[in-house]
Amino acid sequence: MHGHSRALREPTVSGTSEGTGSAADSIRSATTERHQAVPAVPSAPTRTESELRDYRAAFNAAHLAMAVVDRSGHVVAANAALAGLLGAEPHALVEQCAADLVDLGAEARTWQAYQEVLRGRQARLRCTRRLKHPDGHSLWTEVTLGPVPGTRDVLLSVADISDRRDLQARLRHLQMHDPVTRLPNRALFFERLSAALEASSYEQGGTGRIGLCYLDLDGFKAVNDTLGHRVGDRLLTAVAARLTQCADQSGYGRTGGHLVARLGGDEFALLVEDSTGTEQLADLAQSVLAAVQEPFDLAGQRLSVSASIGVVERAAAGTSATGLMQAADTTLYWAKADGKARWTLFDPERNAHRMTRQALTSTLRPAVERGEFQLEYQPLVDLESGAVRGVEALVRWNHPQFGMLTPNRFIGIAEEDGSIVQLGRWVLRTACRQARRWQIEQPSDSPVFVSVNVAVRQVWDSDLVGDVAEILAETGLAPQLLQLELTESAVMGSAGRPLQALQALSDMGVRIAIDDFGTGYSNLAYLSRLPVSVLKLDGSFVRGFRYEEGTHPNPADETIVEALVQLAHRLGLTVTAECVETAGQAARLRRVGCDTGQGWLYSRAVAPELIAEMIGTRPGA
Repeated sequence: MHGHSRALREPTVSGTSEGTGSAADSIRSATTERHQAVPAVPSAPTRTESELRDYRAAFNAAHLAMAVVDRSGHVVAANAALAGLLGAEPHALVEQCAADLVDLGAEARTWQAYQEVLRGRQARLRCTRRLKHPDGHSLWTEVTLGPVPGTRDVLLSVADISDRRDLQARLRHLQMHDPVTRLPNRALFFERLSAALEASSYEQGGTGRIGLCYLDLDGFKAVNDTLGHRVGDRLLTAVAARLTQCADQSGYGRTGGHLVARLGGDEFALLVEDSTGTEQLADLAQSVLAAVQEPFDLAGQRLSVSASIGVVERAAAGTSATGLMQAADTTLYWAKADGKARWTLFDPERNAHRMTRQALTSTLRPAVERGEFQLEYQPLVDLESGAVRGVEALVRWNHPQFGMLTPNRFIGIAEEDGSIVQLGRWVLRTACRQARRWQIEQPSDSPVFVSVNVAVRQVWDSDLVGDVAEILAETGLAPQLLQLELTESAVMGSAGRPLQALQALSDMGVRIAIDDFGTGYSNLAYLSRLPVSVLKLDGSFVRGFRYEEGTHPNPADETIVEALVQLAHRLGLTVTAECVETAGQAARLRRVGCDTGQGWLYSRAVAPELIAEMIGTRPGA
């Protein structure tokens, strides 16, 4: 309300002089003795003594408080209404300084405007003033000053607007407060937040920091749906009371407490001005969490709810209301995602990761069309001969903002939004074209197959069989030189359309591989009924083969791998070991009968021209 009163006290200037009609003549007669030398306005009609008496009587009897003020700012005459308003007799106001009577010197801008009116350089001044009556009560007034035509005097009028101000205050309170909980609503919350973030708010020794607890009730919708909105409103009111109590108990800011607001639905906010740090906000959030979790007894209903709270605390400088609320909303989402019934503190690093994810999501689809993706290839080496038998195509995103990104940064996003279908088709076509190019450029060497990862969504959301057939025909690559990799969990759970697609691809001659085998269902009985030709052992098995100084290999790992290899061979499958990093690992895998190996021992994923140099050689030898 303080800011509002300042706005009302701004002087209002009218561009034209407003006369007071014949009343001006009566007022002028009251000051005749003091202004004999002032000529009358030529156009003003001559008034009789009777008329002048009438005008003086009207001035004195008027309900509007008025006074005539000379150019020096002193009262020449005052009527009974003004005297009553100020708690004095009319004659006692004469010769007093008008500015002191109605507090016109409290603000520099108003005082300057008042002086301009007295000098005749400004036609009118209107402002709002809060005056104190001698009996102790205060009243709001609207003060107006304007020239008296035909004289050098100024007419001062003072109107009591206290009732109007009270009505405005009541209407504003209704407008700015929630009707259910009686708490400040969203509009008042953002008004207070914006004011708190202004730099001028921290010029009087504040901490210069601000904190926010953004709260959402867990399961409130179920209360409304099962017990009705009336009980739901009672619950909200009870929650509001507990939040207010928590804020009162912990509040020690310059305002004597914290602002608790209902932002809508079951969302509440606790604003902490001049916060002392994250520890204060953490204590407040913990107390709120405990208070809300205490059962509520509402009209015979005993209810238990919990809350999720996002907590943000930072320097006020450089922070916007929008930015603070976005951070709070994000942190509340984390609290919900982490299991609810908890508070979570804003983490800039986690938020940066989220923002990066959003940026990748919004640019992934057009990135394929812009040609921002490229393929690198990692060789699959025959463990017995050391020759390159195939390569796995690994996609990279050369992002214009974030640089070169590996698949784990964007494949999950592509699967979620469906762009994996478009991206997967591009990867398949590019890899097949490259494999065919190696075959043409090096006809004397045995052709290498190319292995391409396929997401389950590609099987469901596209005609994978048709795409593969089209691409093989387009590139001229033999089906036997294409291997498609699917994760174990995806393949083992295949039924209906996915299984039919895998069978059709196998019938076409394309090899099907289960990637990361041993980490999912491991349903070996189901394995015999799938059109699979290759198992790729997860790297966790191979890492157990590592010889390190002072340690010995785990015999259980070797036994498991050996059993898996023997089972696969009996089912007519070949086995590839991933993450082969040392010659010792390769030797042990070779000893248990593993067919091919893949890993840094042989090569990282490299550009296609480097693969061409490896074909016909023994990488890592």
